[in-house]
Amino acid sequence: MGEKSAVRPGGRSARVQRAVHEAVQALDEEVPRDKLTVPQVAERAGVTPSTIYRRWGNLKELLADVAAERLQPDAPVADTGSLEGDLMAWAGVYMEEMRSTPGQQMLADTLGSASTEQRQRCLQAQQDQLRLILSRAEARGETPLPTVEALLDGIMAPLTYRLSYAPQTLSRACLERWVAATLR
Repeated sequence: MGEKSAVRPGGRSARVQRAVHEAVQALDEEVPRDKLTVPQVAERAGVTPSTIYRRWGNLKELLADVAAERLQPDAPVADTGSLEGDLMAWAGVYMEEMRSTPGQQMLADTLGSASTEQRQRCLQAQQDQLRLILSRAEARGETPLPTVEALLDGIMAPLTYRLSYAPQTLSRACLERWVAATLR
């Protein structure tokens, strides 16, 4: 009797997830969101609808998973030489990405999920980026430093609120005001 092999990273499960995510992204370009269905995604991904239902439960949770994956940072946080500059660069990139039509849809998908898992993934990515920004500032000798929590409350909370309800009212001046107030 042979030993059971360990689950391989990048195995079938990862391939299915990648295929389904790619199918959602492709169909997003072709099909109005209100017409998108699990069977369409399954057909495009080369899996059965039951595979999607088993893994994600429903279309809304699948869309939230795809959005949370796409919201993960794909570039390092800019190092401008100062804490204020780094925060402005970081928040500015996030604001521009989330103000775009795809960004607005990703934000809605993530926030619309009944599960907190996708929102937690996004929060964790933001916390990791803020920790990096703060560690750079500490290495430069900048003091006093705010906490990650203070940065989330002072910058990300108003930014996310505005992105969700009034993205057209956002400006660099808003970011400057929130960053300055948080660093006081």
